[in-house]
Amino acid sequence: MTADGIDIERIVKEVLEELGRAREGREKPNPVVAPQTPKPSFITPLHQSVPEKIDDMVEASRQAFIAFRKLGIETRSKIISAIRAICESHAEELGKFAVEETGLGKMPDKAQKALLAVRKTPGIEDLISRSFSGDHGLTLEELAPYGVIGSITPSTNPVSTIINNSISMLSAGNSVIFCPHPAAKRVSYRTATLIQEAVLQAGGPPNLVQAIKEPSQEIARALMHHAGIDLLVVTGGGVVVDLAMKSGKKAICAGPGNPPVVVDETAIIEKAGRDIVEGASFDNNVLCIAEKEVFVVESVAERLKRVMRECGAYEISGSAVERLTHMVIAEDKEGKGERHPIVNRAFVGKNASFILEKCGITPPKDVRLIIFEAQWDHPLVMAEQLMPVLPVVRVRDVGEAIRYAIIAEHRFKHTFIMHSTNIVALSKMAQLCDANIFVKNGPSLAGLGFNGEGYTTLTIAGTTGEGLTTARTFARPRRCTLVDYFRIV
Repeated sequence: MTADGIDIERIVKEVLEELGRAREGREKPNPVVAPQTPKPSFITPLHQSVPEKIDDMVEASRQAFIAFRKLGIETRSKIISAIRAICESHAEELGKFAVEETGLGKMPDKAQKALLAVRKTPGIEDLISRSFSGDHGLTLEELAPYGVIGSITPSTNPVSTIINNSISMLSAGNSVIFCPHPAAKRVSYRTATLIQEAVLQAGGPPNLVQAIKEPSQEIARALMHHAGIDLLVVTGGGVVVDLAMKSGKKAICAGPGNPPVVVDETAIIEKAGRDIVEGASFDNNVLCIAEKEVFVVESVAERLKRVMRECGAYEISGSAVERLTHMVIAEDKEGKGERHPIVNRAFVGKNASFILEKCGITPPKDVRLIIFEAQWDHPLVMAEQLMPVLPVVRVRDVGEAIRYAIIAEHRFKHTFIMHSTNIVALSKMAQLCDANIFVKNGPSLAGLGFNGEGYTTLTIAGTTGEGLTTARTFARPRRCTLVDYFRIV
C-alpha cells in the first residue's frame, strides 16, 4: 500500500491475471501471416441499405468504423481473407469491365494487376507493435486506425487500386469511401460492392467499404472537405492532388511520374530490350511506374532497337513521327527544354495498333509498342503519355544519360529504371535519382513485385513522402507508458 492509499501490488496482480487470460485466447496461430486464400462461398449479392448522399455516406462509414473496431483482430483477419477470395474469383470479370468502360489498357493485363493486388498487398501482419523497457518501466506503441478515409481513385487502374487500398486500409482498422474517376465509376462501384459483400459474409459491418455511384469534381471536393473524413488518400494526377493538399486535412497523395530508362554500353542488351518492351507495353503503359522514355548510349542504340523490334515494338521515323507527335500532343506552349506538354486523352491507354492506324500506318500483327528516335527535349520525352509510345534518345555516355533522365522525370522522384552491369554507374544513378522505386536490370513491373520480390501497392505517395503505401501507412502510432513496473529483467 502506498502513502496515498493506492494498492499498487493488488493492481499489478489483477492486470497480470487479465493478461494471462487474454494470452490463452490468443494461442492459436495467426491466420494473417502468409494467408491462405479460401474459395469464395458467396456469389449472390448480399443486400444492405446503401446511402447515396455524402453526409449519409460519411455517417454510415463512421458507424461502420465504430462497429469494426469492436470486432477484434481475428475477425479483421477473416474479413481480409474474404476480400482476397472474392476479388481473386472476379479478377477477369472486373478486368474486362474496366477495359470496356474506360477504354484504357487491355486484357489480360488488367486482370493480372487485380490479381497482383489481391496476392501481394500486405495485410494486418504489416502492423508491427513496438515496446521499450528500462529502469523506469515499460512503454508500448501500437498502430491505430485513423477512422473514416476518403480515397480518390483513378481511371487508369481502378480495380487494382480499390482492391489494394481496401486491403491496406481495412487491415489498419479503417473504413473507406471511394470517390472514383467518373470515367471508371461503374467498374469502381462494382469492385467496392463486391468487397463490401465479402466484408458482410465474413462478419463485418455494413458500409465499411463504400463507393460514390455518380462521382464528379464537385462531389470529390465535398468529400475532401467533409468534417467527418479523418484522412484523405489520392491516387491520381496533379490537379486532384493539389485539391487534397489544400483541404486542410492530412492527405496521402500519389502524384504523377514520367519514368525514364537508362541503358549503358555494359547492359545485357537482349534482356534490356525484352524487359523494356514488357514494361512499357503492359496494360498499354497506363501504370505510373511504366517506362516512358529511353536514354541509351550511342554505341548500343541500334542493337537495343533491334531487340525491341524482335519483341513486338514497331519503329517509326521521319514524317510518321511528326504526325504521331501532332496527333497525341494536345498542347506544348514552350516547345523546347524541360516542360510539361499536355497529351491528347483520346489516345491514353489505347492499343499501339489503334494509334498507328490513326497515324495512317497499317500496323503489323501483334504490335505491342511504338518506338522512335527523338531529341532529349522532344514533347513525348517530356510528357507522361500513358500510352504504348516510347521515344528513344541517343546519348554520348552514361553520365549524359543519367543527367537527361533526371530532367525528363521532372524530379518527381517516382520511378527510374536502369540496365547496366557497371556497379559504379548503377550506384551513381541510384543516388542521383532519389526515387521511390529504382529498378535495376528488369522491367518496371518488378518494382511492384510483379515477377519481382517485395510487396505491391497501387498508391505510391511520393508527393507527400510516404512512398509505397501499406497498411501501416494508414495507421497512426499510439503510445502507452507504465512507469517503474513491468520490466522483467
